[in-house]
Amino acid sequence: MNAPVRAPDTGGPPDALAHRTVRAPEPATSASSTRTGTGSRPPASPLPASGLPTGRPPAIRRTAARRIPVLRVVAESADLALRNLLHLRRSPGLLISCLVEPVVYALLIGYVFGNSLGGPAYRSYMMGGLIAQTVAFTTTFTTVGLSRDLEQGMVDRFRALPISRVALLLGRTTSDLATCLASVAVTTTCGLLMGWRAHTGPVEVAAGVLLVLLFSFAMSWVGVLVALVAPNAQVAGSLGLIWLFPATFISSGFVSGSTLPGPLSTVAAWNPITSLAGALRRLFGNTPPPGFHVPHDWPAQHPELYTAGCSVLLVAVFITLSTWRYRTRTSR
Repeated sequence: MNAPVRAPDTGGPPDALAHRTVRAPEPATSASSTRTGTGSRPPASPLPASGLPTGRPPAIRRTAARRIPVLRVVAESADLALRNLLHLRRSPGLLISCLVEPVVYALLIGYVFGNSLGGPAYRSYMMGGLIAQTVAFTTTFTTVGLSRDLEQGMVDRFRALPISRVALLLGRTTSDLATCLASVAVTTTCGLLMGWRAHTGPVEVAAGVLLVLLFSFAMSWVGVLVALVAPNAQVAGSLGLIWLFPATFISSGFVSGSTLPGPLSTVAAWNPITSLAGALRRLFGNTPPPGFHVPHDWPAQHPELYTAGCSVLLVAVFITLSTWRYRTRTSR
């Protein structure tokens, strides 16, 4: 370090300017030391052709998966789905209703109405319709959950993050698949206790489970649109049930659709809940009780194909409508 040099005394007045110190100039750094980095100034980092630094802090460096748009949406949806599942701990009422409702419907339909419709044979046959009804009613959890996020401002917080609009909605529908599996597991347990059994192999049973998940995913998008249309959570909960009851009971889930009066029999024949119930009965090997009239329409003859086609169509239509409605609602 260079020592300070005192200015020479010129005989003037002893003011502050006369006693200032002057620092000696620093020796110049040679060109060779600058190039090699041995001088006092560190070597400059090389810049790309654009003149901008390419390095990023490790905390904000994206992974390879998030650089691809499709994988980015999948990763963001998985993160939001995990958030929704963890949020169930703060909403025990939804979880309790998810586990209690299947028991109530199984006891009500199996024993209150089942004894007059065929007894034990009917209770085994109704399991396909009971599982289809359980899948349909889990749509209300999607409706209520998303409407609460909208009402409490959680969606506005998510909008401030650089995430896709579809990822927010896809995370909700994906997390509700776990809710559907829990409800179906409770329904299946009730059926086993009532004497129901699957008489086919594991391949057919696995195919039935996959069909249930596909239909549940499609129905969840219907619940998303209902939540985006409703002004608040209370209205969303009511709207989520108003259309579910006729859609579930105007079907062949619990009775023969051909016994319904007038055009209701046609509606029941082409109802996807009817085809899901028929597909599960065929995949699980459950035969109708004696005297039970079985419909012979095209959906009844090809229930697996019709249910899968309806599920894909519902997903395509309601993803488009839900994304449009989400954009218009959050842009206000």
